Amino acid sequence: MRYRASMRLMLFNKPYGVLTRFSPQDDRPTLADHLRLPEFHPAGRLDHDSEGLLLLTDDGRLQARITDPRHAVAKAYWSQVEGRITQDALQRLEHGVLLNDGITRPARARALGTEPVLWPRDPPIRFRAQIPTDWLELEIREGRNRQVRRMTAAVGLPTLRLIRVRIGPFSLDGLAPGACREASPAELRAFIARLDHPSDGSASGRSASPPRAPARSSSGGRPLRGRPGPNPHR
Repeated sequence: MRYRASMRLMLFNKPYGVLTRFSPQDDRPTLADHLRLPEFHPAGRLDHDSEGLLLLTDDGRLQARITDPRHAVAKAYWSQVEGRITQDALQRLEHGVLLNDGITRPARARALGTEPVLWPRDPPIRFRAQIPTDWLELEIREGRNRQVRRMTAAVGLPTLRLIRVRIGPFSLDGLAPGACREASPAELRAFIARLDHPSDGSASGRSASPPRAPARSSSGGRPLRGRPGPNPHR
């Protein structure tokens, strides 16, 4: 697949509760409440009760290439789990766990150690006073339905909050909830090259070390509306 100057790719920090679609559904919040991008389509999905990075593009071939499992685009998540993370649980996540639709592919898993600096979730998660919580990072290269939640539950660590922090080389750095930015031509060109020639079986070719935490929203956790600049190719 060749890069074309007309291609555009948007990075969006999807807030909790927003459906990954522009068309209305049962009066629930959708991408249209945050973005005025009628010619764009999500390249992948993110559940309504998950937060974080979502890619959108106006190019159908690029959308198909990003979502094609054969290209194994690496996706990294931060998961706040109920219980304490053990080395055994991390090893099971990395080697593959048995779900009702088969064994997961090898992944990368690590405990974050300390709670990351993030915006407050609205609504907040429900804590149980007698049960501690931990944070882990999980990097996967497949996209089954609610996969991360099912994987952590399978090793005895139910997910309470889930944030996607990276897709390939793109991260949430600098994006508050509800904000978006456009990938530069250089970023997009390099990303397409990695899709065709991944260096380590993933599109990112990066280690599992987490990106810098996204900045807290200056609006106290309320979503910010993303407004991309004009398209010079129109």
